[in-house]
Parts: sequence; structure tokens; C-alpha cells
Amino acid sequence: MASAVSLQQVVKSYRRGREKVEVLHGLNLEIPDGEFLALMGPSGSGKTTILNLIGGLDRADSGQIIVGGENLQNLSGGQLAKWRTRHVGFVFQFYNLMPMLSAAANVELPLLLTNLSKAERKKHVDVALDMVGLSQRASHKPGEMSGGQQQRVGIARAIVADPALLLCDEPTGDLDRKTADEILDLLRELTQHHKKTIVMVTHDQKAADYGSRQLHFDKGQVTDARELA
Repeated sequence: MASAVSLQQVVKSYRRGREKVEVLHGLNLEIPDGEFLALMGPSGSGKTTILNLIGGLDRADSGQIIVGGENLQNLSGGQLAKWRTRHVGFVFQFYNLMPMLSAAANVELPLLLTNLSKAERKKHVDVALDMVGLSQRASHKPGEMSGGQQQRVGIARAIVADPALLLCDEPTGDLDRKTADEILDLLRELTQHHKKTIVMVTHDQKAADYGSRQLHFDKGQVTDARELA
């Protein structure tokens, strides 16, 4: 199976005052197309750093990061921003919705960076909201929706440009168990029926169990790997 994401000998460090702290130490990681990968581990283990590198939000000190056949290390800042708009969707713990905008307008935001016409944008938004079961709430603002509905809007925004890759950072961390399970069912459906590749950072073992594979990180290295049925 082809790799959606390939990390080869990736090193990443940060400055903390005068100290240089290495977070990833020559990490190798292959993520096949269509996988739902759950990343677990203590705070500071490198999980979110991996998401940021894969999504082109940050750059590695050395090594190769290849996503959908594109070597991200070779792209300029402007090229990386354009690439990200087309190929990656982000889902956040606290939804990151614009409170003054309707659900439809929030979902449309990534499309404003494309060349699509207003009519084409509306068509994409309608499809995305339908996929997350929120067609009837298109005109509602975030404050008029539950946390689970807001996260569905966040997922619709992530998929509206039809990216192959979704990066989810604690997507159920602010939700009760029942609502979290509904969101995780939706994410799993996106991999199984719409062939999305999903990389999810979570502290929640029950959330991780929805993935097709779990990787546990500590100090920037994989300490345990589990394939799930």
C-alpha cells in the first residue's frame, strides 16, 4: 500500500532560552493511504510536533517529510501555504470557529483561498455540511450549537476542500463520552467510505481505539505500536 505520509530520519528541536531541546531524534514513520492513525503519549513526547510537521505548519531541522508525494522540505513558505490549503484539513480541540459567522460561512473559509466561484464554494459547503449531518444548521452561529455540533462544523471545514489528509489534535478532548463517540464514528466513516487518511493526537485510550493503528510516543520515539482490527 502506498504511503500517504513518510517521515525519514526527522530531527526537530526547539530553543528554550539558551537551551536547545531536541524533540524528535531521527524519527522514521510511514502512514499508509487511508489509515486512521492514533498518536498517544505524555505531554512533550513529540505528538503535536509530528502533526505540525506533517501539516507544513513547522519545519524539521533535518530529514525528509513527504506527504502525498510532495517533499515539504523543498517548498518555500508561500508554496507550503498553497499546498496546505489543497491537501490538508485540520481539526482542533476547541473547534476554532469564528463566533460571528454562520456554520456555512465558517466551513467556507478555506475555500476563500481558492479560485472557486461563489456558486462552486456554496456547492462544496453544502456537501461538507451534509456529510457531517448538519445541513439543517447551516445558518446557525457557533453559540447556537452544542459542542458536538460545533466540532462537526470544524470537521466540515476540514474536509470542504476535499483534502486527502486530516490532522486532528485532541478532537474530542472537550466533549462528553457520548458526543465524543459520535465524532469518532464520523472520523472513522471518513476513512472507510471517503478514503481520507487521518492522523489523530489523543490522550484518550477509548478515542485511540477507534483508529486502525495506535502508536505510543515518549521522548520523540515510538515506544509501542498496535494494529487494530
